[in-house]
Amino acid sequence: MKIIAIGRNYTEHIEELKNEKSAVPVVFLKPDTALLKNNMPFYHPPFSENIHHEVELVLKISKEGKYIKKEFAHRYFEEIGIGIDFTARDLQQQCKEKGLPWEIAKAFNGSAPIGSFLPVSEFKDFKDINFHLDVNGQLRQKGNTSMMLFDFGVIIEYVSQFFTLKKGDLVFTGTPAGVDKINIGDKLEAYIENKKLLDFEIK
Repeated sequence: MKIIAIGRNYTEHIEELKNEKSAVPVVFLKPDTALLKNNMPFYHPPFSENIHHEVELVLKISKEGKYIKKEFAHRYFEEIGIGIDFTARDLQQQCKEKGLPWEIAKAFNGSAPIGSFLPVSEFKDFKDINFHLDVNGQLRQKGNTSMMLFDFGVIIEYVSQFFTLKKGDLVFTGTPAGVDKINIGDKLEAYIENKKLLDFEIK
């Protein structure tokens, strides 16, 4: 099982971090040790003082495929869920300044909490899915898939050129604006539409 993640997929998030738009999806990987399941708490690591939450819709791959055309991408996932892409922003900035890869800022232990998944039959339109993140009961991030620069089909077509997708793989599809620092004691709750699918604490 692997985690494939897409960066810079929402314009307002690109702008808030003063990044540049990319003509193709920005792709990075996380190992299986990044997964945090069953609403287990996230223990804030000592190596960063500025870890940001990034709420994202997550596709669970249902069968093996490569070089998948976007018009057939829907055949390769049967569930959509929600997760958090934790990012050690201070480490990421240090790596960027030196022109180095920034996996240590994205792929550390527990950096990919995931919630429950919903069957695709519950969604009328993949290009109109609302999702949001509350932190300590306050709305922090809010997105809709209509705001994506690269939709699910484009993402799967692009990444499957490079990586064979296998059953159980997870694809994090990008975060909307509103990312912010987490603190010990925070409670994070993530929703697709009005369904709470992820609920955990920072310790």
